[in-house]
This record gives sequence, structure tokens and C-alpha cells, in this order.
Amino acid sequence: MAGRLCPKWFASFLGAKEMSITPTMKAGIRAKIALVPIVSLGLLGGSVAMAAPVQAETERHGCTVDPLDPRDLRGNRVDFRIKVDCDGKKTVQIRQQRYEDERGPRRSDDFLGASRFTEEFKKNDGARTIRSVDRVRNLDKRGAEEVYHIVSFRVQKKNGDWTDWTRWEKSDVVEVHRGR
Repeated sequence: MAGRLCPKWFASFLGAKEMSITPTMKAGIRAKIALVPIVSLGLLGGSVAMAAPVQAETERHGCTVDPLDPRDLRGNRVDFRIKVDCDGKKTVQIRQQRYEDERGPRRSDDFLGASRFTEEFKKNDGARTIRSVDRVRNLDKRGAEEVYHIVSFRVQKKNGDWTDWTRWEKSDVVEVHRGR
């Protein structure tokens, strides 16, 4: 039997002993251990794929807030818009921070400003868009500026208490041009 798996002349050429096809316990355990990282990577990849589409907006206590992509208003003005929707009678507080995306060796984004908004919704109110216009300084000295904003919010409960602030949600980075 050993001759079929590893002929004697080949084994002697390699300086090895004849091989047997009888499996050992150690080989079976090694195969199972080697399979664990492969299965783990597969599960991790599946969970990442499932989580990706959910990050577009944040919901808390019946309200949804979404930082929309900044809109170039020409010149040095940009509208950092926020979409807000609540089901029923609610009060929501929103905090916003605006940035110029800094690429290159510094890698620290320039803070442009911050705002706070309080929006009250009645029972049948629909979604609304908050306009937050800001001036964007010429920080790069030439070319376009890349800007984005982040938002976080909390909702007032029926008993008057507030929920915790949500995690910060970031818009896409948008290129705006000066003086158009």
C-alpha cells in the first residue's frame, strides 16, 4: 500500500521513509484547526457585507436625521443641508459640524463652523430639509475645496427627558469651486 502513495525510489530520492496512507489523529486535528480561520474570515466578510447599507442615516426614538451632501451655492457659500423626519409629535435637537477635507501631508481637516438646531414636529408633519449655509474660506489657495459635515441628534421623550446623543453621521465629501 505504501508503494502506491510514495514509490520507494522517490522516497529514497527525497531521503524520506516510505509513506503510509493511514491517517493519523494529528493530521485530522491540524486540518480542523486550519479550517477555523477560513470559516471565521467568511463569517466576517458576510457581516461586513450585511452592515454596509445601514450606515446611510441614523434613527432614534421615531426620528431620522441624515446629513445630505453639501451643495455648492457659487462663490464661497455652501449649503450643508440636513434631512429630518419624525413620526408624530416630537422635538429633536441637532448638532452639526462643518469641515474642509484636508488631503496631503497634514491630514488634519479644517474646522469651518458648528450649528445647533431645534425642530418641532406635529402629528402629521412630513420630512423637512434644514438649510445651513456657511462661507468656505479659500484654504487651499488654489483649486477647489473639498467639504463635508457631520451631524448628531437627540429626541425629547414624552416625559420631557432627552435621549442620548446619536453617534456622529458624516456626509459625503463634495468638491466646491470658488468664484463660479
